[in-house]
Amino acid sequence: MRIILTPFLDRRFPRYLLASVGALTVDIAIFMALLGAGLGAVPAAATGYALGILTHWFLSSRAVFIDSVAANGRRRSWQKALFVTSALLGLAITTSIVAVGEAIGVDPRLAKLVAVGASFVATWLMRRHIVFRAATVPG
Repeated sequence: MRIILTPFLDRRFPRYLLASVGALTVDIAIFMALLGAGLGAVPAAATGYALGILTHWFLSSRAVFIDSVAANGRRRSWQKALFVTSALLGLAITTSIVAVGEAIGVDPRLAKLVAVGASFVATWLMRRHIVFRAATVPG
């Protein structure tokens, strides 16, 4: 059980959680605004997530993983590419869950809530172990 919980005991986890709340605020605000404007649930979820992820990069790289952000140049570009990859994983999780929810008649807001939890766990683990791990940044 400790092995499963270890990533969540990381000292950076509370800051990551706060950064995620900030990004989620952007994500949900855009999602709800687009739903209110008549856009479908899946494109609204994808758009909200995409704008939330931009917010997350700025918060993560400046307030969470400060000690492992690569310097400018090739290493930083590689890290951004890995971050985008983790975002795409989260986006795939988000849109899949919302799409399945919509297909089976679940309220899109409830589906989005489930998607938020699943995406959060997946991206935290990828960012902690891959994106902001110095050994993954090529020299």
